Amino acid sequence: MAPHLSPVIVAGLGLAGLAAGPALASLARRLPGDASRRPDPFPGRHALAAAVAGGVGVAAGLLETSWGAALLTALLGWHLLLIALVDGKHYWLPDRLTLPLLAAGIAAAAALDRLGIVEALIGAVAGFAVLWLLAWVYRKVRGREGLGGGDPVLLAAIGAWTGWTGLPGVLLWAALAGLSVVAGRAAAGRRVSGADRLPFGVFLALGGWLTWVFGPPGL
Repeated sequence: MAPHLSPVIVAGLGLAGLAAGPALASLARRLPGDASRRPDPFPGRHALAAAVAGGVGVAAGLLETSWGAALLTALLGWHLLLIALVDGKHYWLPDRLTLPLLAAGIAAAAALDRLGIVEALIGAVAGFAVLWLLAWVYRKVRGREGLGGGDPVLLAAIGAWTGWTGLPGVLLWAALAGLSVVAGRAAAGRRVSGADRLPFGVFLALGGWLTWVFGPPGL
């Protein structure tokens, strides 16, 4: 049976997440510049971010078997949370957030024994190619943009963490999350159409962390 981390480490990661969450929410609101310094229309976002970041920290401590892996998993979750907060508010995935995540994924592949560097590089290339090609086909068929320019870069960064074998799981989780949001809007009586905008980066971030923690479905 795999050893478990001490409750002190688990609690410490949870408390660190509770502290980091509001800071991430504030940073996400201010990243685009002065226009974002207006009063936040959703002040509860800080409490929600604290709860999610705290949960990420606790889950990392409970699911990993070494403190280094737990810290790395928590940091990945917090970075993805920041990306999700930015995309959810601004529909924007800046390279200054996604490219460091890609580099960190390759570094994690070198530091840990769960994924090789070659597989991480293949995952990054495949992740970018899949969404770039999907966006290109959609643009040719529909005559308008269907994905933001930052989505392929984000999936490339996630692919560096999960490897190419994790990409189907990432996309599956992301699709299920997106469909659940659409279903929730329909159930609430809101009009749903193909022209609706959804921050796909939020769903990719969720799928990336779940795939990193639980592995590709069926493996």
